[in-house]
Formats: sequence, structure tokens, C-alpha cells
Amino acid sequence: MSLRYALLALLNVEPMTGYDLYKQFQSSVGYVWHAPDSQIYPELRRMERDGLLEGEEVRWGSKGRKRQYHVTDAGRDAFRTWVNSQLDYPRERDPMHLKAAYLEWAEPDSARRQLEAHIEHYGALLLQWRQKIQEIDGGSSDMLNRRLATVPEEDHGKVAAFKRFTYEGLTSRAESEVAWAERGLALLDELYPQGSA
Repeated sequence: MSLRYALLALLNVEPMTGYDLYKQFQSSVGYVWHAPDSQIYPELRRMERDGLLEGEEVRWGSKGRKRQYHVTDAGRDAFRTWVNSQLDYPRERDPMHLKAAYLEWAEPDSARRQLEAHIEHYGALLLQWRQKIQEIDGGSSDMLNRRLATVPEEDHGKVAAFKRFTYEGLTSRAESEVAWAERGLALLDELYPQGSA
């Protein structure tokens, strides 16, 4: 159900087409909620049917047309209600940590490659999220600037602070995952001294 609220978050900034929303998922909210276009388009239709959005056909290119969505008052109310409600935390699904619990079954070199891939994955995310923080701090975040254009100036500091807070949390999580995998590599060295594997 969070896909619905991620879409409302983006559409509260400005009206967008499904394609625009998909692109924004790739560069902003997608860092905290992944959704392929095969999920986005059906959800937009459901939201329109539920009265949270209004769609209208708009010109797209020289001959084409696309459906652009606007948030309704009911959509804004639903978003506000969601933001103010407590989360029901889903049960954890973490394939790498599950696999780590059984690495004694793995060849040491395979275990090492998997932990190195984990470090590479979270290291790349860490760079992206630190870049987002720099963009927020430097005033060059396109999505944030569009959001700020929709709120009173006295709220700009709050909006930017919460966006930064989100990326700080993602950064901390990535740093923790990198440190965990590095401890795993050290554990492999301890359990499988050079030449004993």
C-alpha cells in the first residue's frame, strides 16, 4: 500500500504522467520505495477510481497524448492521514543476512565474493545518498526545489530538513551494511586461514 503514498508524495509536488512518475521513482522516492512501471500504472488507475487523483489527457510530443494526474482534495487528505498514522512494520526479508547465517555451506572464495559484492552494492548507494545530501545542502536538488515552490517560504527549512534526515538514515544504513560485510570478510580470514581452505 505504500506505493500509493509514494505516488501521492510525488504528485503533491506537481501533476505528472505515469512516465514522469516512473522517472521520478528512479531519481528520488525510488531510494526508499522501489516500484517498476508495471506496478505504477495500475495503481494510478486504482487511485483515480478511488477519487484520490483526477486524470486528464495532455499533449505529448507532436502527435501523441498521455494521461496526466492531479491530486484531489481526497488524495491530499489520504496522504496527510497516512503521514500521521503509525506504521505496521512488515516482517523482515533479507536474503543476504539469511545467506550469511549459512555461509559454512559455501566455498570460502564464494562467500568472499558475495560479501565483496554486498560492500560494492552498499558502497554505490552510499555515494548516491551522500550526493543527495550535498544537493539538498547546496540547493541544487531539482525535486526538492520543485517541492519548495509549492509550500510557504517559512516552511522551506522544515521541508529540506526532513529530506536531509531521510538521506542521513539511508546513509547510516549503508555504512552499517558495509561495515557488517567487512566484518564478514575478517571472519572468513579467521575461520579459513590462507592455504587451509
